[in-house]
Amino acid sequence: MTQHIAWASYSGDARIELAVGLVAAAGAAVYAGTRLRQPVRAVRPGQGIVAVMFLAWAAEIAALLVCVTFYIQQYLRDNDLTKLTTASDPVTPVTFSAVVAIFVIILTRGGFSFRARLGSAIIGALAAPWIFEVPFDLIVMVRTASLQPNPAGYRALFFVPLLGVGITTLALLIVSPMVRLTRATFFTFALMLLVFAVWALDGFGYPSAPAPIALNMVSKVLAFATALTLFWPARLSQWRTGQQTEPGIDQAAVPAQPEPESAGAFPGADAVMATDVVDTAARKETIMMVGQAR
Repeated sequence: MTQHIAWASYSGDARIELAVGLVAAAGAAVYAGTRLRQPVRAVRPGQGIVAVMFLAWAAEIAALLVCVTFYIQQYLRDNDLTKLTTASDPVTPVTFSAVVAIFVIILTRGGFSFRARLGSAIIGALAAPWIFEVPFDLIVMVRTASLQPNPAGYRALFFVPLLGVGITTLALLIVSPMVRLTRATFFTFALMLLVFAVWALDGFGYPSAPAPIALNMVSKVLAFATALTLFWPARLSQWRTGQQTEPGIDQAAVPAQPEPESAGAFPGADAVMATDVVDTAARKETIMMVGQAR
């Protein structure tokens, strides 16, 4: 069994069981997508709830930093190390590039004010990596180093706040007025899980060999594609035109159409009023002509 500083590879029947579970999860995601008739937009929370969400997110980050410090210290003691060493990570440049790309793509979408697009781009760039990271952490959690004297306790010390950061970050997506849950979201997420299943058959090892590196990169790109589907407009032609007919649009982005000062209650009212004036004048002229004839 291959051992790495981060986690141990799956082997034997465990690889097959993990792959079957991931395929089943992918099938459930596809089924959920087929059952979704129309895109779903979450109800945006009030300002108070939003403030609580950001405070919870910040608290989870602070807790993670503290817990990671204790985890690393125990890891160094258990392995008689003076400092933590990690192998090269060829996937990090792909992750960074994807974060920048999704930020720019969301920022350039039309139909919303710049403020709404900027906030959505920041949230989208923060949340996209966690679409990969949350299921990934659940998979490798049980394969990490068994730190003594309480392996389960130290795993919880690391992964509970880590998953807490991921969940609270993903929850921030409902703050964006641009986010819609669509069929494409379920389908691309299912594709990512299928790549995970192939990776599982290979042992779901650390990306230090060509196969794990490639599978890690592909699954991470699919995770960012899943995030991007949340911000996709109903029609691709609406991406830059600024046309928006869906509920939840930022009305500040759509200029109000000026109305004529004499506009009536319905289109064409001015023409009807002008016709009434002409008819009234014609009737008066007819009455005067009849009076003169008598």
